[in-house]
Amino acid sequence: MTAPVKNATYHNNKGDLFTSFDVADFDIPKGRDEVWRFVPLRRLRGLHDGTFAPAVTPDVQIDVPTNAQGVSVERVLRDDARLGRAGAPVDRVAAQAWSAMEGGYVVKFAKGSVNTEPVTITVTGKGLDVTSFGALVIEVEQDAEAMVNLHFVGSGTHADNHEYLVGDNARLTVVVHEDWENDAVHLAGERALLGRDSVFRHNVACFGGGVVRLVPQVKFAAPGGDAELLGVYFADDGQFFEQRLLVDHAVPNCRSNVLYKGALQGDPTSDLPDARTSWVGDVLIRSNAQGTDTYEANRNLVLTEGARADAVPNLEIETGEITGAGHAATVGRFDDEQVFYLLSRGITRDQARRLIVRGFFSEVINRIPVPAVREELEGRIAAELDNIEL
Repeated sequence: MTAPVKNATYHNNKGDLFTSFDVADFDIPKGRDEVWRFVPLRRLRGLHDGTFAPAVTPDVQIDVPTNAQGVSVERVLRDDARLGRAGAPVDRVAAQAWSAMEGGYVVKFAKGSVNTEPVTITVTGKGLDVTSFGALVIEVEQDAEAMVNLHFVGSGTHADNHEYLVGDNARLTVVVHEDWENDAVHLAGERALLGRDSVFRHNVACFGGGVVRLVPQVKFAAPGGDAELLGVYFADDGQFFEQRLLVDHAVPNCRSNVLYKGALQGDPTSDLPDARTSWVGDVLIRSNAQGTDTYEANRNLVLTEGARADAVPNLEIETGEITGAGHAATVGRFDDEQVFYLLSRGITRDQARRLIVRGFFSEVINRIPVPAVREELEGRIAAELDNIEL
């Protein structure tokens, strides 16, 4: 009898990770495990080892614009065939969410429909004495165009899986806004499957929550796909944010661009844990992915003592017949030359530093196509800067 394959099984590259819908197939994470080495496991409230508080159904509200066309929303059970089409979970918490949930939601945009106003999906925490698990499928059929604003608010412990299925010649823009209270814990697995000549825009804004870990993965199923993953995050004392990405170029002539920017501020005298962020960006170009064009970058500003950012870009190339590939990551403080220039123009040092931080984020925020979201994020950054002595 052959022993069951476990998650420790060797894999050939970063795209061939072990996957399973069954939490029992994954070992309990330990601090030395590569994919968990930055995560404060003791702060996950048992999501990683099964000791979580009683499981409940999440509070999900889906608001569809009144002028929407071809949009359907359906609550489905866990065994519904429409769930899991983008692939199985790649880690134990995502598998735990799948194994423990009652079901999820399928939001579908019909073939050829065009919706330029976002469907807003709001997930509200159920409180600290319970744990919620869920799943969400966003399906955009051939030749359709859609926009989704995924908003997380409130207090609680939540784990879920998001699937994005983008059909041939379809376009999907998603904004994931982590706006939790600072006592919340949220871990999410995200998998996108892109069809021929499809366009996928994934935007993350992470400002709230005590521990937030997002694992977006993009796979091209046919040539001509175009994916852009953008993110902004701002961590304070007591907050840990991790973004762990994989873009899997498995077919020819696809493009991807990844740009995440983060800032951190802490207080060494505080009783709270230091502000921490980690960003791990993996891009895989497989042997048959000729004509790939990809670039990924992560930039971090450490504004005070009592804060730490880890940035790990990885690029794995199995063919030399590509258009271009590159990566970069930086962790640093203010650029003294920029500060000096602004001081020479009569701007105070405090104002200069605030302008630099806002300008640092603007490159990402200005690409978000929802004006209301852009304004909200600008306001959040301004509020963060009001709470710090720069």
